[in-house]
Amino acid sequence: MGHSAATELSSERLLRGAQPNPRSTRPGTRTSRFRLGGAREDAETQRKLELIRTPVHACYRIAVISLKGGVGKTTVTTALGATLASERQDKVLAIDANPDAGTLGRRVRRETGATIRDLVQAIPTLNTYMDIRAFTSQAPSGLEILANDVDPAISTTFNDDDYRRAIDVLGRQYPIILTDSGTGLLYSAMRGVLDLADQLIIVATPSVDGASSASTTLDWLNAHGYTDLVSRGLTVVSGVREKGRMVKVEDIVAHFSARCRGVVSVPFDEHLAAGAEVDLDLMRPKTREAYLALCTLVAEGFAARATGQRAAGPAPTGPAYPVSSQPAEQPGYPMPPGYPATGPYPPRPR
Repeated sequence: MGHSAATELSSERLLRGAQPNPRSTRPGTRTSRFRLGGAREDAETQRKLELIRTPVHACYRIAVISLKGGVGKTTVTTALGATLASERQDKVLAIDANPDAGTLGRRVRRETGATIRDLVQAIPTLNTYMDIRAFTSQAPSGLEILANDVDPAISTTFNDDDYRRAIDVLGRQYPIILTDSGTGLLYSAMRGVLDLADQLIIVATPSVDGASSASTTLDWLNAHGYTDLVSRGLTVVSGVREKGRMVKVEDIVAHFSARCRGVVSVPFDEHLAAGAEVDLDLMRPKTREAYLALCTLVAEGFAARATGQRAAGPAPTGPAYPVSSQPAEQPGYPMPPGYPATGPYPPRPR
């Protein structure tokens, strides 16, 4: 099983009417898909877009995690990254840190069979953005994806040290990096994912087991020294299936609102549920609005860093406390030497 075998189950073969979308949504002309119509709505949308476009001068790392599989974690990573990339001038990268045959690479039309393991092995030779670009695939939105191996026997060798070394190199070229983590919390690379994260996103589903697993994840993180990361975290309630009437979604939202900085409910979307390449233009309007809201919450972290503060957690807070341009070191694990790069970052090549 490998990349060539996976192509036998590609979107071209499995999806009805699947055609590549040649339209690039890169923001060179600052045209945006988010136009709601009324003057008040347009003003609010413009406010959100300006926040999303806040300059980032040192690499901002977003960790997307879940204890349970099948909750839409990879979809959230891709759609969030694509929305950010489509509305910003700079480079946005999503990397697959799942040790168990991660599927992030299937959410973009692959331009290379290279993986994050290949990149780690090549680190001594990676000196420029174009050196790294040979290992990534780019979506029409501008989002770049660094895939992992689809063979579990190979991908389990990607460990904590590999992840830290990769982030050290990638952070010099990409101002925003999203990490699609594996399921569970105890595999080796997860330590680096959590230690280096500026923003945590926990993915839940509108179900009893999905919500309970996400809440258990927060309990574990709080018990292991990541209380601050949790309080500044975001929860996405991901509608991976058609909405039923049995579950009180509003109660799930209320629960996580009391534990995290913000909660976004993403409705079921047939395009995203197909599990193929993510095309923002094929998402339903309500889904696009949900990801705009998620991007806005994430971007509050950009703005907070720029003003020397941190985005507030769920509880009432006192005066904002300063944030160094160096990422905070979590207890127990040392930071890799020489990180982060200082920026500013050049615009994304077009």
